[in-house]
Amino acid sequence: MKIHLGLFIVGAGALLVHAADDKVAGLASANSIVAEVDGQAITMAEFERARPSALFQAKNAFYDAEKKAVEDYLDDYLLERQARKENVTVEELLKKHVDNLVGKDPDDSALAVYYEGLDINEPLSAVKDKILEHIRTRRLAKLKTAYMKSLREQAKISIELTAPRTQISLKDTPVRGAGAKVTLVEYADYECPYCQQVQPQLERLESEYKGKIAFAYKDMPLPMHTHAQKAAEAASCAGTQNKYWEYHDALVKSKDLEVSQLKATASKIGLNTSAFNSCLDSGERAGAVRASLDEATKLGLNGTPSFFLNGRFFSGNIAYEQLRQMVDEELTRASSLSQENPGR
Repeated sequence: MKIHLGLFIVGAGALLVHAADDKVAGLASANSIVAEVDGQAITMAEFERARPSALFQAKNAFYDAEKKAVEDYLDDYLLERQARKENVTVEELLKKHVDNLVGKDPDDSALAVYYEGLDINEPLSAVKDKILEHIRTRRLAKLKTAYMKSLREQAKISIELTAPRTQISLKDTPVRGAGAKVTLVEYADYECPYCQQVQPQLERLESEYKGKIAFAYKDMPLPMHTHAQKAAEAASCAGTQNKYWEYHDALVKSKDLEVSQLKATASKIGLNTSAFNSCLDSGERAGAVRASLDEATKLGLNGTPSFFLNGRFFSGNIAYEQLRQMVDEELTRASSLSQENPGR
C-alpha cells in the first residue's frame, strides 16, 4: 500500500491533505511578505537568508506534529482495513489480536516482588489495584504496538512528508569519513551522560555503513557540566596536531575529564605534550569552542546530544533501528539526487 499525502483514498470518498502547502502548514511561502518597513516589503525569502536558522525549530516541531498525525491516521486506516478483511468491527479485531492476549494477572508473590521495587510508603494492600491496572495497561500497549507493527509490515507504506533541513557549516569542523553522501553532525558535550549512552549506536552505525556516512563533531559544552569546556578545548588542541579523532575517541572511552587526566590522555596517544599543555592551559582553543556553542544556540538547540543528518534534525538517545532507517532514507535520497543531477 503506497499512500501519498496529497490524496488519501478512504472507502468511496477522498480526503485531500496538501501537507506541502505552506498555507495549510501555517507557514509563509518564500514570496510572502512578512513585514514592511516604511513601505519597503520584506519577504520570507529575504528573512530566511538573513536568519537561516530562526524558524528551523518551529518548522521541525510542526513537522513532528504533522508526521505523528499522519501516522495515527495510518494506524486507524490499517485497523479498519484489517477489520473489513476479517469481517469484524475494529473493536472486535483489537479484542481478538490484543486484549485476549494480555494473560492472567500476576499472583500475590509476584506483586510483592514488584511492590518492593517501588518508592512508595503506602502498603501493598492499598495500591494493589493500581499496580494491577498499571501492569494491564503496559501489557496492552506493548501488544497493540506489536500488532500494529505486524500490520505495517504487511503493507507497503510511503509517508511523503518533507522533513525540514538546515545548512550546517563544516568549516573548521572535524569530519571523519569526509566525502560520503550522508553526513551526521553531532552537537555534544564530553560530560553528557546521554551522549555517552548513544555512543555505542554511533559506533555501530559507523561500522555498518563504513564509507557511506561521514561523522562531524561540534562542541556544545553545557554550563552544568564543569569539565565539559576544558575537555572540548583539549580535543581541539589535539586537532592542531592532527590527532583530533584519536583524542576524541580516547575521551569518549575513558571519560577522564580532569585537566591532569586530559594531559595524560594527550601523552598516551603520542601528542607533543609540551605544545598540548600550553594550548590547554592558555585557553588557546576556547574561542573555537565558544563559536561552536554560539552556533548551537542560534540553531535553537537546548540539549545534548543533538544531531543533523544531512540537515535533518533529531536529538536524544534514539533507537538504533530508527537511526538506521533515517540513514537508509538519506542514502536513497542522495542516490536519487545523483541520478537527477549526474554532473554534480
